[in-house]
Amino acid sequence: MKDGHIHTPYCPHGSKDSLESYIENAIKAGYSALTFTEHAPLPDSFTDPAPAKDSSMTIEDLENYLADLGGLQKKYEKDLTILKGLEVDYIEGYEKETSSFLDTYGPELDDSILSVHFLKGNKAWYCIDYSPEMFEEAAADFGSIEALYRAYYDALAESVQAPLGSYKPKRIGHMTLVRKFQKLYPGPEEWPSRASRFLTLVKEHGFELDYNGAGMKKNHCKETYPPLAIAREASSMGIPLIYGSDAHTASALKQGWEAVDHSLIKPWPR
Repeated sequence: MKDGHIHTPYCPHGSKDSLESYIENAIKAGYSALTFTEHAPLPDSFTDPAPAKDSSMTIEDLENYLADLGGLQKKYEKDLTILKGLEVDYIEGYEKETSSFLDTYGPELDDSILSVHFLKGNKAWYCIDYSPEMFEEAAADFGSIEALYRAYYDALAESVQAPLGSYKPKRIGHMTLVRKFQKLYPGPEEWPSRASRFLTLVKEHGFELDYNGAGMKKNHCKETYPPLAIAREASSMGIPLIYGSDAHTASALKQGWEAVDHSLIKPWPR
C-alpha cells in the first residue's frame, strides 16, 4: 500500500491533524510508503483567487515543513518509507517564478506533483475546484463549460511542456479535476477525447499520473481522477499510475482506494 499524494497540517484549507497522526494511521492501514505533497507556496506576484486566500502554505512555513519531514523520516525509517514532496501549481505566465522556486527547493524534495487548479478567464482568475459557485462563475466568464474544459486541458498540456527546470515534478496531479462538480455541471460530450490527447503528451514527455481517489468522496463527482476508462487507457500506453488519496485529514488515507483498479498501479517508489 503506497500513497503518493497526502496533505498536512501546513495546508490552510485542510485539518490540523498532526504529521504523526497521518504516519501512525498509514502504518495501521498497512502502508509501506507515502509522499507528503503539501501545496507549495504560490508565486509572490500571483494573487490567490480563492476567497479565503488559503490555497497553499506560506513561504514562511516551508522551511519548517521540510525540517519536520526530515525528522520524521529518521524517526519512522524502520516502519515506513516517507518521501518529502510538494504539490506544485502550474500557473500560466508564472513559469519563471515557479522555475526559480524549484531551483531553490527542488534539491530537498524526494517526489512531487504538478497540478492545475487556477485558470485565467476573460475577467479574472479562478480556482476551478474551490466551489460549485466559482466553477459556475468561471464557466460563464469563459463562455461555456466546454470552453472551460478546453482551457483546463490546454493548461495541463502547457504544464507538461513548460520549461520549469531540472527539478520540475514528473507526476501530473488529478488530471480530471475539472470534473469535480460534474454531477451539477456535466462535461461536454467531447471531453474524453481531450483527455486522450493529453495522455499522448504525458507519454511523450515521460510523465506519471496521480491516480487520485479523492473524487469518489466528493458529492458532486463520485469518480476517481481520472475515471476508470481513462486510467486503463493510460496504463495501456505504458504511463505509470501512482495511487494518491489526496488526504487532507489523517482519517482520509486510503480515500477512494476501493474504487481504483489496483492492477493498474505501478511499483513505487523506485
